[in-house]
Amino acid sequence: MDEKHNIAVDQSALQRIEALRQGGSDDFSEKTLLRVAVDGGGCSGFQYRIEAADDVNDDDIVLNEAVVVDEISAQYLKGSTIKFQDDLMSAMFIVDNPNATSSCGCQASFSIDVDKLG
Repeated sequence: MDEKHNIAVDQSALQRIEALRQGGSDDFSEKTLLRVAVDGGGCSGFQYRIEAADDVNDDDIVLNEAVVVDEISAQYLKGSTIKFQDDLMSAMFIVDNPNATSSCGCQASFSIDVDKLG
């Protein structure tokens, strides 16, 4: 967990990243990280961008040697937990974000009260 931003990576996400690194995806090598970012857009105002990342920028935060978050996105992810969900409907990385005031059914788009982020 990143203490400054209070962002956690669940064991389910760590296991899935490791499986991808071990040959579960052409996009992942043994050192590839999962980038989690927050972008403007989506049907609720913000959207998560989750992708493979081989580069780490100077302002990035690396979590558990598996996930990378840029400093600006980290502000919107305070208190969040990054998880991997695998059920009958889908298999995907998700962000359990306590700051999200609403989200759409795809779990990729959300709105947030930026005044409460402090």
